[in-house]
Amino acid sequence: MRAFSFLLLPCVFAACFRPAIPISTGPNYPIDVFMSDQSPDRPYTEIQWVEISHEDTLDARQKKESNRMVYRGNDAQTKDLLTAQLVIKAQKVGADALINVQYRYFTSATVEGYTMKGLAVRYRGD
Repeated sequence: MRAFSFLLLPCVFAACFRPAIPISTGPNYPIDVFMSDQSPDRPYTEIQWVEISHEDTLDARQKKESNRMVYRGNDAQTKDLLTAQLVIKAQKVGADALINVQYRYFTSATVEGYTMKGLAVRYRGD
């Protein structure tokens, strides 16, 4: 048992002194993006609201199976791509940031869709 503990000790020390691996909290966009519950800590001037939306007919795999709805909605990766599209629209109007970004997904018996919008702003000062 002592031999096992002696062999394990270098592994424990190595783990303690390993450099930290940064953990990403999400994608990085070329401008700041603040969801509806966040706000920038800098003064800004509002430019305009930008929006993307889409509606589509449900396909066969999205239809009701027994008493459950399956394959509805957008996953996190798709939401990140939609946010990137919104960022591009904001950049085209000269924005430094998007604030009050709101995402809405909707579905019915035959269609599904989304709307994502945010307020494009330009920072003041600096």
